[in-house]
Amino acid sequence: MKILLIEDDREAAQYLAKGLRESGHTVDLAADGDEGYDLAATGNYDVLIVDRMLPRRDGLSIITQLRAEHVSTPALILSALGEVDDRVKGLRAGGDDYLAKPYAFSELAARVEALGRRRGPSDAGTVLRVGDLELDRLAHRVQRAGVNIPVQPREFRLLEYLMRNAGQVVTRTMLLEHVWDYHFDPQTNVIDVHISRLRAKIDKGFDRPLLHTVRGAGYVIRDGED
Repeated sequence: MKILLIEDDREAAQYLAKGLRESGHTVDLAADGDEGYDLAATGNYDVLIVDRMLPRRDGLSIITQLRAEHVSTPALILSALGEVDDRVKGLRAGGDDYLAKPYAFSELAARVEALGRRRGPSDAGTVLRVGDLELDRLAHRVQRAGVNIPVQPREFRLLEYLMRNAGQVVTRTMLLEHVWDYHFDPQTNVIDVHISRLRAKIDKGFDRPLLHTVRGAGYVIRDGED
């Protein structure tokens, strides 16, 4: 799933993002209410995780405005305010679930997965396709020409990011930031290794390649010749 995490506590945000990414999800971060609202309003996410107390705009006002604008992305509210009245206020503001701090990551992950399932398989963006390659984000399944292709969690995230940007060149820096969560180039061949493994899985044995290297620029996945 593609998740937007709106959390101003940098340490907490990095901890949650790391855990969710290790679970196979794609996570974007927003550190304040304005940035979070702008990203959430695109409707390009499966689940929102929204801290209640945020700078610039609080979490409940973000959700209230999104609902007024018919953005129905499921939202999990995180808050240190855990009394019944606080939870009721959050749900009435348009939140789909409410989790009081402190919480166990396993519970948060389970609630996020439940919200993702609630959207249903018919929602746009659940299944990504490039040619005869198909990636089902909810079922966590990859197929090409109807053949199941087993991939590791990191390979799944890498392929999902490439397919979300199908037809566009994706740079090493973009991959490091969105798939590995590195904000600098650590001079490692980790990307090359994973691209090579992924190419062997999705292209080998099929009639045409989909994953291409653009020399000096990066990588692109497209249904066409190199």
